[in-house]
Amino acid sequence: MKLERVERKFVDNNLEINSWEMILPYFEDLTKREISSRTELENWLKDKSELEAILEEDMAWRYIKMTIDTTNDEFAKDYAFFVNEISPKAAPYDDILNKKLINSAGREELEKDDAYRIYFRSVNKSIDLFREENIPLETKIQTKSSEYGTISGAQNIEWDGETITMQKAANFLKNQNPELRKLAFEKMTERRSKDIEPFEALFDELVKLRHQVAINAGYSDYRDYKFDALGRFDYTKEDCFDFHKSVKEHIVPLVREIQKEHADKMGSAKVKPWDTEVDPDGLEPLKPFENGKELLEKTKSIFNKMDSYFGDCLQTMDEMNHLDLDSKNGKSPGGYNYPLYEIGVPFIFMNASGAQRDVVTMIHEGGHAVHSFLSRNLDLTAFKNVPSEVAELASMSMELLSMEYWNEFYDDEVSLKRAKKEQLIGILKVLPWISTIDAFQHWIYTHPNHSRIERQAQWTFLQEEYGNPFVDWTGYEGSRNYAWHRQLHLFEVPFYYIEYGISQLGALGIWKNSLENKKQALEDYKKALSIGYTQDIPSIYKSANLAFDFSSKNIQDLAKFTKQQLDKL
Repeated sequence: MKLERVERKFVDNNLEINSWEMILPYFEDLTKREISSRTELENWLKDKSELEAILEEDMAWRYIKMTIDTTNDEFAKDYAFFVNEISPKAAPYDDILNKKLINSAGREELEKDDAYRIYFRSVNKSIDLFREENIPLETKIQTKSSEYGTISGAQNIEWDGETITMQKAANFLKNQNPELRKLAFEKMTERRSKDIEPFEALFDELVKLRHQVAINAGYSDYRDYKFDALGRFDYTKEDCFDFHKSVKEHIVPLVREIQKEHADKMGSAKVKPWDTEVDPDGLEPLKPFENGKELLEKTKSIFNKMDSYFGDCLQTMDEMNHLDLDSKNGKSPGGYNYPLYEIGVPFIFMNASGAQRDVVTMIHEGGHAVHSFLSRNLDLTAFKNVPSEVAELASMSMELLSMEYWNEFYDDEVSLKRAKKEQLIGILKVLPWISTIDAFQHWIYTHPNHSRIERQAQWTFLQEEYGNPFVDWTGYEGSRNYAWHRQLHLFEVPFYYIEYGISQLGALGIWKNSLENKKQALEDYKKALSIGYTQDIPSIYKSANLAFDFSSKNIQDLAKFTKQQLDKL
């Protein structure tokens, strides 16, 4: 498919955002314009939406460039300019426009439409949360949190005379040579230890700033503030606690069975931390591809086999250079799909190093990308900005739905089964980790004055609750104590993590449906993704033939289903 930016109707087609003064007239126009009917309100909303898409996409490209090359000072300055000069000055206008919208003629009539009702409830919440004094704090938080990627991006190790990234170094932890695994682990641990103090200091400051934002907005803690800021209208913090409890009850025992079997095969009651990723049957690590180009081509082939539309999405992104896949020095860690609301073609960023986990990441981000394409023609930017519980459903479901076609990466049955087994075991293992990270955040932000010692003690407690008891950390306690430093979400997007657990349950449900009726499950999946955020989360899940359910019973049933599928492999 060939896609081009739709000609703008409100903002100048040649606008370059190099100063606040360049965009101020558009905010002033929206602020002063008279609205006396539903039609005028709809036109005003479309103009407002166009401006929002342009601003979000401009900031997106600045962020993308900065994370691709964290060593480039100009990219960092360009991003900082937007964060420090544009966002703070736009924030008061956002509040003014939100209030204008809620008080405009035609609003009540529009609100009869589900899509607008969903949108207006978010607008009302934004009005409730807005405080002028939080603008400089939010600016500082955004600037400070970007330091995480700079620090992480500089973490490399020397290996055989070459400087390699942590992502590439991690591949050696799957090598069958125990001395080589130990060496890689120790080099990585030593390098990370140099950043313990910078990360701890950064996190201390972020917690303090975030707590102040909550206090300014009239909340007792940042946790409750953030739940409202994230627009969690369809579940509560108590539901999250139930999720933690249910995972501990139904998933942790399964995972520990797997971990014990691994240790037994390694010939020890407890394994060393560098022995947790190696294949205990003596098989060499899976090597599904050589470079990002091969990864992309094989993923395109898989997507085309699933649905030609999926393949077209990746092909379009490739033609438009909206992909940066290979791991390289100076690149920020992790992976993401960044929606670009004006052009409607997202950008995928990741750190591929030839491992099976990279295949999963590529397909995961590809699921997000397909979601962006399927919702790109919705009327308003707000309709395309889906909640994470829906966004991650798209990506995690794609991982499981694609497994049927992973022979693109593996031409022998043994390797194919190993890859699928790794995927299912990985799903079981990630649920306790999600519970750990989420519970850690609940504790952190409801104890904002905690000390570093108390924080470490809480992390250790949670590791005992959810972690692997068959690892001997003697001599490497620091690596375990500060393992949370590697979780980007804690620094950059607090409380955005439980969504992965909720969505993983949904993804297992979609996969289960596909094993019963593949064609119908795929149609339901696409239908749900096309909705964007024009319905509430339970309704979107229902469109995918799912219940929005993370109760103990559902988690127990899905755990049993996953174990059954594992046993078949």
